[in-house]
Amino acid sequence: MGVRGLQGFVGSTCPHICTVVNFKELAEHHRSKYPGCTPTIVVDAMCCLRYWYTPDSWICGGQWREYFSALRDFVKTFTAVGIKLIFFFDGMVEQDKRDEWVKRRLKNNREISRIFHYIKSHKEQPGRNMFFIPSGLAVFTRFALKTLGQETLCSLQEADYEVASYGLQHNCLGILGEDTDYLIYDTCPYFSISELCLESLDTIMLCREKLCESLGLCVADLPLLACLLGNDIIPEGMFESFRYKCLSSYTSVKENFDKKGNIILAVSDHISKVLHLYQGEKKLEELLPLGPNKALFYKGMASYLLPGQKSPWFFQKPKNVITLDKQVISMSSDPESRQEVPMCTDPESRQEAPMCTDPESRQEVSMCTDPESRQEVPMCTDPESRQEVPMCTGPESRQEVLMWTDSESRQEIIMYTGHESKQEVPVCTDPISKQEDSMCTHPEINQKLPIATDPEFKLICTNPEIKQEDPANMGLEIKQQVTMVSDTEILKVARAHHVQAESYLVYNIMSSGEIECSNTLEDELDQALPSQAFIYRPIRQRVYSLLLENCQDVASTCPAVKEWFVYPGNPLRHPDLVRPLQMTVPGGTPSLRILWLNQEPEIQVRRLDTLLACFNLASSREELQAVESPFQALCCLLIYLFVQVDTLCLEDLHAFIAQALCLQGKSTSQLVNLQPDYINSRAVQLGSLLVRGLTTLVLVNSACGFPWKMSDFMPWNVFDGKLFHQKYLQSEKGYAVEVLLEQNRSRLTKFHNLKAVVCKACMKENRRITGRVHWGSHHADNKCGLLLRFLCVDLVLSLLHAVLCSAFPLST
Repeated sequence: MGVRGLQGFVGSTCPHICTVVNFKELAEHHRSKYPGCTPTIVVDAMCCLRYWYTPDSWICGGQWREYFSALRDFVKTFTAVGIKLIFFFDGMVEQDKRDEWVKRRLKNNREISRIFHYIKSHKEQPGRNMFFIPSGLAVFTRFALKTLGQETLCSLQEADYEVASYGLQHNCLGILGEDTDYLIYDTCPYFSISELCLESLDTIMLCREKLCESLGLCVADLPLLACLLGNDIIPEGMFESFRYKCLSSYTSVKENFDKKGNIILAVSDHISKVLHLYQGEKKLEELLPLGPNKALFYKGMASYLLPGQKSPWFFQKPKNVITLDKQVISMSSDPESRQEVPMCTDPESRQEAPMCTDPESRQEVSMCTDPESRQEVPMCTDPESRQEVPMCTGPESRQEVLMWTDSESRQEIIMYTGHESKQEVPVCTDPISKQEDSMCTHPEINQKLPIATDPEFKLICTNPEIKQEDPANMGLEIKQQVTMVSDTEILKVARAHHVQAESYLVYNIMSSGEIECSNTLEDELDQALPSQAFIYRPIRQRVYSLLLENCQDVASTCPAVKEWFVYPGNPLRHPDLVRPLQMTVPGGTPSLRILWLNQEPEIQVRRLDTLLACFNLASSREELQAVESPFQALCCLLIYLFVQVDTLCLEDLHAFIAQALCLQGKSTSQLVNLQPDYINSRAVQLGSLLVRGLTTLVLVNSACGFPWKMSDFMPWNVFDGKLFHQKYLQSEKGYAVEVLLEQNRSRLTKFHNLKAVVCKACMKENRRITGRVHWGSHHADNKCGLLLRFLCVDLVLSLLHAVLCSAFPLST
């Protein structure tokens, strides 16, 4: 993630950029500087998943109780020193980053192949060097943090932009993550999660001002440097020849630096000594070999500009401006307005630090000594243009989105977005609730929100303060985003649940009609088990029919949903186009307004009916309702799995049910000490398959208006990887049910009840669950039986030999 080569450069070439800091001391300093203000750290949760997942076992499907405990300890440690945490998760993959997403998924596929090869060869989990995060970790981490009372938000675009924006707008102590993009954004200080020592709260702060001093650049130059080096939007190979040209003309090559380090120094040198000479006088396409990639390059640059920020490198102005709010702010800068480029400001002290606009005024660059002193960030500026322009204009500030589309590639360019007028967003599980939690101040960033479908969204195409450029100069035109749903009220509810991390994939389906699912631990060589992407697809298709309500009558005319699901053999060159599938709900399929907005008690029955219809299990409603919590949802999932996958057997069912029952009586420490005899590749797949089923339950429950409590299918309540693996191995060897249940009589009745529910429901679908034939086990009677078979075979062969000898005697 982030800027190519920058992480290694910072670590090896410029270690002075990294400073050891202590969060407790920083928090105390923040409180003394801003009395009454709670020190807040914005956490890029996607960067932290590997750090948080501390259990030794990761191969069996996840040690969810242990993981939940680790998250609780993490939160407690920061809460104890008075630091508030705000967690952000990626809500969607932006189109310009899709290629990078695909590249990583294909790389993961190769790693998974090596993992299964190792398992089959060694019958054990590979070392931590082959670590692969359990399936569904990001999804369930959101709900774990919310369970722990933490403010957890899901982005409406790439999370790093919203993290950087939130940190800047809310005067946060800093950002905790592991992404060099945070060195490029002009926002609050950036701290490393990988270097965090939780016991002492020490970590590394990476100072972008010191980075600029080392490279001879200004903070305003960093987005340009990032794009020339390559990032998640700009492919690394796009400017490869340009970088080598810079390197060949660079006269200060450091022999003790590696090649990438010298390239970064060479490109920085070219920016400061060559490009700065023409800043504001020539367009970037006149200075750089942009070619047909001009639109993509400008979007890459603009992706680093936070609300209210400008770039001195944007000489040209957009042809038209789309504003979602009242205040219009120009992105472009000309020689007359360069002094109006705003920088990060402190919303309390209202002090501003102007950016560098004159290459001759480099003498004012100084050190970054205080991670909170953003108002004192020394930037190089034109000494004649020390005009201060406030960036934060208060909570009523209404800023706009600037968008255009390249006329050739049709790529959408979204320059930057502002915030809605109300920065405080209600935090509640009921979307109808009007109560606001003043602690939640998520700035809803509207880049990806529907335009012209919401009466609050006003389109303003021009503004008298914006000078219009000839369209031929940029080849740009406006492109409106079209959503899959026309009901703006329902779309707002879906968006609210998405932002508050209370749902999964629902808003993505309704807004863009495009979803993705990352890698799962699946053995591409095992043809007996289909990929989870195919197993759960019929459920998703019925959810599409529910969410895209226009499709419920004539499914054949409904647009397909684009699925970027990773499965063996999928090259991910394009998404799978999956059409909705009509479902049968008793009494007819209710509308989303009924499911989501109607609070009458009898509607809860219709919500449950709709959920079961998504699994095609309406006929098993009575049996499932008789099952106690939290096993109701698990039984629903198991019935669906065993109907869909005919290679699943009775032993698999025993293992699934036994582990869920035994889990209820085990402490976290008992689960930590549990060790399966060996690792079985099929059991690994089954563990991941079940967890993916639990994420599918989250999707269906969200779409149907939450008929079940989310806690009922959180994995730490119904699944443990090692425990399942142990039960699987025991069941495969033919152990008695009493052994699987650890001789606990109270569990035996529950076991047979749950098994009966699943088997009866499967029989309704003409699916009879049968067991395997065991040719050997640890039991002595089985060994005797096997020995008896061999003796019988030997006796038959001896008799046959005697008969043949008597029939055909040898001549003497």
